[in-house]
Amino acid sequence: MAEAVLTTPRSAPELRPHGAAAPAPGPWTQVRALGEMTKARLSSLVLVTAASGYALGLPDGLPLSYAQLGWLLLGTAFAAFGANALNQCLERHHDAAMERTRGRPLPSGRVGLPLALVWSLSLLCGGTALLALRSGSFAAVLALAVGVLYVAAYTPLKRRTSLATLVGAVCGALPPLIGWAAASGGELGPGAWVLFAILFVWQIPHFLAIDWYYRDDYRSGGYRMVSGVDASGRFGGYLTVLYSLALLPITLLAPRLGLGGALYLAGAVGLGLGLVALSVLLWVRRDRAAARGLFLGSIVYLPLLLGLLVLDPAPL
Repeated sequence: MAEAVLTTPRSAPELRPHGAAAPAPGPWTQVRALGEMTKARLSSLVLVTAASGYALGLPDGLPLSYAQLGWLLLGTAFAAFGANALNQCLERHHDAAMERTRGRPLPSGRVGLPLALVWSLSLLCGGTALLALRSGSFAAVLALAVGVLYVAAYTPLKRRTSLATLVGAVCGALPPLIGWAAASGGELGPGAWVLFAILFVWQIPHFLAIDWYYRDDYRSGGYRMVSGVDASGRFGGYLTVLYSLALLPITLLAPRLGLGGALYLAGAVGLGLGLVALSVLLWVRRDRAAARGLFLGSIVYLPLLLGLLVLDPAPL
């Protein structure tokens, strides 16, 4: 879903005299590097959306099973970790060219490519298998589809077209369907597609904020982002406002389809207007502070909105 955290960039790997051999990384260094490749913290939103889909997809009268939810989250986490790590395997040369990412495990030499590939594929396949065994075949297929789409489509497209953002948004919008499928036995009702639409549209201003903040880095890495074809930032700012506005009616549609009550409705309006305000601020100011504000605001927006849906599920 979110593919960056707005933090201070990692320092570049230490320079060695010409011809000097790089010291072999120790076992614990490699273990820590493999763990870092999973982007566990960034995957937390994936788990939040999958859990929300599970809670909202339970048939009427069926109590929530914490064991089933636990297996769902474990399998989804492994699959997400594997996709994140495999993405870094494919982008290692581009990561080395960007200040923000050159300190990652592969560009910095803290882990070798063969081990990283085995680790990545084991996580992705293991997570998919766990979902198939404990959450149903449809949930497993959806999780595998996310991984394949993310690695085989979104990753290479980022260097060819700015429209790759839309492909990435599809990847990020599928986890709630994984949870819904696990809860319902593989049936996706209208509410599931409302969740998909909310997640899809939400990601556009979220991604564009990251894009603007790291526009120089993305250009150095050879990525064709919106900021790369819109140096002034006006068009990117316009898109953030447009998609933030589009998110409002989509979130308000949920109660009409059986999701959310009065409390959710009031919260959706307030949160939506706040996101629009942050998007307008980026459109007007077009600076890193406004981009960071929108990024952080979008991170706060999503779990609050989904939390309201889960806590106030009764339709109006």
